[in-house]
Amino acid sequence: MVNMDTELHTRRVVLPTERVVTGRLVRLMDGYAREVRVGQPVLVAVLTAAGVAGLLMRVVRALFSSGGGAARRSFKELKKGPEFLVTPVRVRDAAHRLLEVELHGHLPQSALHPGDHVQLTLRPQRDADLPPRIERIVNLTTGQLLTPRTATVWSHLGPPLLLQAVLGGLLVLGVTACSALT
Repeated sequence: MVNMDTELHTRRVVLPTERVVTGRLVRLMDGYAREVRVGQPVLVAVLTAAGVAGLLMRVVRALFSSGGGAARRSFKELKKGPEFLVTPVRVRDAAHRLLEVELHGHLPQSALHPGDHVQLTLRPQRDADLPPRIERIVNLTTGQLLTPRTATVWSHLGPPLLLQAVLGGLLVLGVTACSALT
């Protein structure tokens, strides 16, 4: 009688625990979208400060022109957060273990190919059940240094809203300082 378990040589996918992993790229799997969470306290603080400056700008605009303002995104849209691409990546290390990691964001399509010799710098994710994410890739085959970039809460809120929030915060600080002096 032949034992079937010893004849099956399927390799298990392992989540690496090392900070730096060197190996051969086996496969870039199909990517999917994941959402960045936006903390409600951060969003409320930014929108409140931006609202103060926005109120001042509306008063000035009403005094000097008859034009309308730009379209604003709703609280619900801002709270939803930006989405970014997550691509599961399989790498075989020097010990012939099949490792799974995640690539967050986009890279040029020609940057990585199966069989490339790569060195990955990894960072664990908040959820321990998820594979670590790639911070930096050194493609030893091509000599490229690759750093994937994802959307952040700050890029999602956008420079105009953040600038308006800074202006509103400075306005509130100025009014508070003047009222404290009198």
